[in-house]
Amino acid sequence: MKNKYIIIILTFLLIFCSVKSTAKDEYNYFKPSDIKENKTPIISDKDKILFIVDFSNSMNERLGHTTKLDAALSTMKDILAQIPEQTEVGLRVYGHRTGFTPKQSCTASQLITPISAGSASNIYAKLTSINAVGWTPITYSLKQAAFFDFGEGTGKKRIILISDGGENCDESPCDFVIDLMKYRDDIQIDVIALAVGDEDANNQLKCVALVASGKFYNANTAAELKDSLQDSLNLQKEVQGMIINK
Repeated sequence: MKNKYIIIILTFLLIFCSVKSTAKDEYNYFKPSDIKENKTPIISDKDKILFIVDFSNSMNERLGHTTKLDAALSTMKDILAQIPEQTEVGLRVYGHRTGFTPKQSCTASQLITPISAGSASNIYAKLTSINAVGWTPITYSLKQAAFFDFGEGTGKKRIILISDGGENCDESPCDFVIDLMKYRDDIQIDVIALAVGDEDANNQLKCVALVASGKFYNANTAAELKDSLQDSLNLQKEVQGMIINK
C-alpha cells in the first residue's frame, strides 16, 4: 500500500512538471534569472519597445482645438524624433479597420512596424497613413504583442499602450495580464488613457499597467499626452502630467 501511494505521488509530480513546462512554452517564458530586476522605464541599447496605438472610431472625437487622433499623431512625431537610433522600436495599431462580423472587428489589430533598431524614424509615416474607423480590441492586441511581436530572447520588453477607451470585444485586458504575469516577468506595460471619461474603462486600463509593473497616465490634453510619453520613455519633459505609480 505504501508503494502504491509513492507511485501516485511521483505520477502527480511528473504531470505537474509537464503542465508547468507547457504553460511556460505557451507564454514564451523566461526564467527570472534571465531578466533584469530593474524595471524602471529607461531607454537602453537592449530595450525592445512596442507602441500600441488606438485607431478606434472614437479617436476622431474632439480634444481641445484638435481631435484625439491628431493630438496623438503630433505627439508621436515629436517623441519618435527623440528616441535613440539604436533603440529597437515597433508599432502595433488596432481599430484601423472594420469588419462585417464582431470577430473581424475584434481581431482588427496589426503589427505595422516590426520591432527593430532604427525604425522610429519610419513609424510616424506609417501612422499618418492609417484611419481611425473601428472597435477597441485591446486584449487581442496585447495577446499578439506578448506572444509574437517581441520574438525570442531575454531583456526588457516594454509596451506603451495609448487608448481613449476600454475593451469592447467581450474580453478583459486586466484578466489577461494577470494571467500573463504568472508566466512572464520580462514584459512591462505603461498605459496612457487619452481623455477616457468612463470610470470602468479607466479602471480597466489602470489595472493593465499596475499588474504589469508599469505606469498609468491620465492624459486629458495634448500637452499631458506628450508629457506622459516623455515620462514613460525617460525623455526630457516640458510639462508635468498626472501619473499614478504602482
